[in-house]
Amino acid sequence: MMFIIASIVMLMFSIGIPQEAAAEQVGVSSRNAILIEQESGRVIFEKNAHDKQRIASITKVMTAILAIESGKMGEIVTVSERATHAEGSSVYLKPGEKIKLEHLVYGLMLRSGNDTAVAIAEHVGGSLEGFVFLMNEKAAELGMSNTEFANPHGLDDHENHYSTAYDMAMLTRYAMENEKFREVTGTKVYRAPAAPGESWDRSWTNKHRLVTGMYSYATGGKTGFTKRAKRTLITTASKDGLDAIVVTLNGPDDWQDHIYMFNRAFVDYKLYNIANEGKLEDLEDSFYKDKVFISRDIKYPMTKKERDNVRVNIELVKPQKEWERSGNIPEVVGSYTLILNNEAVIETPIYFEQEKEDSGGFWSIFKNIFFIFGGKLP
Repeated sequence: MMFIIASIVMLMFSIGIPQEAAAEQVGVSSRNAILIEQESGRVIFEKNAHDKQRIASITKVMTAILAIESGKMGEIVTVSERATHAEGSSVYLKPGEKIKLEHLVYGLMLRSGNDTAVAIAEHVGGSLEGFVFLMNEKAAELGMSNTEFANPHGLDDHENHYSTAYDMAMLTRYAMENEKFREVTGTKVYRAPAAPGESWDRSWTNKHRLVTGMYSYATGGKTGFTKRAKRTLITTASKDGLDAIVVTLNGPDDWQDHIYMFNRAFVDYKLYNIANEGKLEDLEDSFYKDKVFISRDIKYPMTKKERDNVRVNIELVKPQKEWERSGNIPEVVGSYTLILNNEAVIETPIYFEQEKEDSGGFWSIFKNIFFIFGGKLP
């Protein structure tokens, strides 16, 4: 049976405060748009974010993260004839060329090479079709319920290739947790070895204009375009500790859309640190006092008004008499919940600090000797 041990009110709490998560849909040309915060995944702005649409080359975020996670970045890829015949944007790979997978991933993300996408897929997945299976498997794992991938590049060669602004934001959030992905997507210029028969190294400049200087807070992203999908764009940006992700689909003025949404978010929202990982202090219950902890920092993006009206609810299991007799206290003894506008937005377990077994002393030494001799005294 659970009972409330403490309800800690942060400043003050009012009932019925209007939700402020969604900014006004003003100044956004894109048909579909979303802005989320990286740490919590909170949706700060959205416009038709769950509509299934064609997504063009932002597909390559999935291709890149699967390549990075494959553990094969240092392997040499032999480029197939099929890869070199991929339509659209290209880094001009040559049939039979041998090139490190890592170089291909940079060519994929910076120059949006469709030839690199096919070469990566064939090497990592064993075949293009095998890689597409891995893409959809990963999408299911990440909860991208309105997404289906049919190729590794986003060309309009299949009808069953689509996603949503929301799903692609969730994918980007996941990918940005990977250090190598962050390094690749944030690179402005990359040099790769020369193609066979050429005397100079390849130099690839990132196509993402916000990353290369148009927006000083941009940290990465991916561009996309096909005749059917129109312009698609993903951008990540960071300012004053707030990391944000914007995805737009069919955006005729997407560069400005992204700048507008980021600027709104960076003005209106701040990532507040509500509690630090470690022991919970100021608990009145003597049984739990100085003995329980949370295993993560509690951070959440909020407006100043929301921060003034947030509360924390701590619930702990009522101590059982047999715990004191047996010493077998459960590892998880409660929950720590952050509540905003009457809604639980973060919930994390509360752990009981287990006593470490005594490694010394007479009885410990005696037990060790006892077990050494197979449970019989020497």
